[in-house]
Amino acid sequence: MTEPISEPKDATPSVIAQQKAMLDALPFSDRRDFDDAARGFLGTIENAEIANPQGRTVWSLKPYGFLSDEQAPPTVNPSLWRQSRLNMHHGLFEVVPGVYQVRGLDIANMTLIEGDRGVIVVDTLTSIEGARAALELYFSHRGSKPVAAVIFTHTHTDHWGGARGVLEEDALATASVPIIAPNLFMEHAVSENIIAGPAMLRRAQYQFGPLLAKGTRGQVDCGLGKSMAAGSVALLRPTDLIMATGDRRVIDGVEFEFQMAPNSEAPAEMHFFIPRYKLLNLAENCTHNFHNLLPFRGADVRDALAWSKYLNEALQLWDGKAEAMCGQHHWPVWGAERIGTMIRQQRDLYKFAHDQTIRLMNHGLTAAEIAETIEPPRSLEGAWHGRGYYGHIRHNVKAIYQKYLGWYDANPVNLDPLPPVESGKKYVEYMGGANAILARARSDFDKGEFRFVAQALGHLVFAEPDNQPARALLADTLEQLGYAAESATWRNAYLFGAQELRQGMPK
Repeated sequence: MTEPISEPKDATPSVIAQQKAMLDALPFSDRRDFDDAARGFLGTIENAEIANPQGRTVWSLKPYGFLSDEQAPPTVNPSLWRQSRLNMHHGLFEVVPGVYQVRGLDIANMTLIEGDRGVIVVDTLTSIEGARAALELYFSHRGSKPVAAVIFTHTHTDHWGGARGVLEEDALATASVPIIAPNLFMEHAVSENIIAGPAMLRRAQYQFGPLLAKGTRGQVDCGLGKSMAAGSVALLRPTDLIMATGDRRVIDGVEFEFQMAPNSEAPAEMHFFIPRYKLLNLAENCTHNFHNLLPFRGADVRDALAWSKYLNEALQLWDGKAEAMCGQHHWPVWGAERIGTMIRQQRDLYKFAHDQTIRLMNHGLTAAEIAETIEPPRSLEGAWHGRGYYGHIRHNVKAIYQKYLGWYDANPVNLDPLPPVESGKKYVEYMGGANAILARARSDFDKGEFRFVAQALGHLVFAEPDNQPARALLADTLEQLGYAAESATWRNAYLFGAQELRQGMPK
């Protein structure tokens, strides 16, 4: 690394004012999520720390000890601070007798469903080491049992990467343990992670912030959980595919009713209901945040309208039947009324974002203009699970616009613009040179006009990448935007951008 050109700063008065306004606007006295996140706790691993056979730590929550403070510091949005603290609950939890979850040992959850003779493992975390530790934690509290089946709810690596940690070699060799997944699982698991893999990996550094220091001026969370897990990953081919909504399987004496949900949070995804346990699992389509429709790492744009329809179909299939609902991130919800309310609100959130984006784009607004105009409906203002910790509405509506109309906004000025370096040089020339831009940017920075300051300084840094005062001020600006962000992914992107400007990319 090069020598830093500046150090992290405190939050400015304008950011502190934004944080106070959020404290006043949201129902922070509602503590039900904290009760739910702690409910059924049976035990854990100290600091959720997991090492590989060579002794290298692949997962640990120890660096997040600063989140023990209930009050958010000025450098973290108080709503994001709340979510970050909720995601610190870790260990083995009883959902209902016979159904357990390991949470906080990865960004995702492992759900364990007891059958007549063994245990059915739903999603196997990111790494083999993490999956093995999770299963051993379950065994230590519930007794050792054979793994009767493995279920992958969808195609993202944090839900299948650790499968070899729960299946013995003889089970793999003989295919004696069924591996169940939604139709087209292998096609999408490979295409999503391989074709654009190198580009996605680079972009993921901004989305998840793994190279940021953990702390009140750095990475605090990812919205869905703490961070990306390290460790060994292996993809196992399913032996049984769920093909259609209404498909059923009896696995180790337990009946599962499946619902297909393709092109929602993942291109191949499914939900299920277990009558024996009155348990509903909606995979990653009904979690405790507004999910993203186009992650910063890159992906095909997700279908918000289909997403809302699957949630509505789940209500038609199982509303009033489930007494517990757990997903493959975050914590469960109990009680038929609360479950129904959460699904309806999530359904309405995706439908609202979709319909209002379509309405406004047909009125002639561009993606940026829609993002500036749209606000979530008042009926969802007090719903914590509708907050944009992972998928902020301002970038979700841009994804919907892109899905229907593509990147071009029909303004010929934007049809074939100069690339960043060339346009940056012309902007600097037109705006009177670097010194003039810096003077205006410093004045607007003091006024808290960080969004435009970032735009203007971005042109200057592209034109003059070695201009240290410009890099330093742009880093300070991105940092303030990160401090104010309620979305964990926005915060990580802003703060990692600031770190890159100050220190260069890590070697």
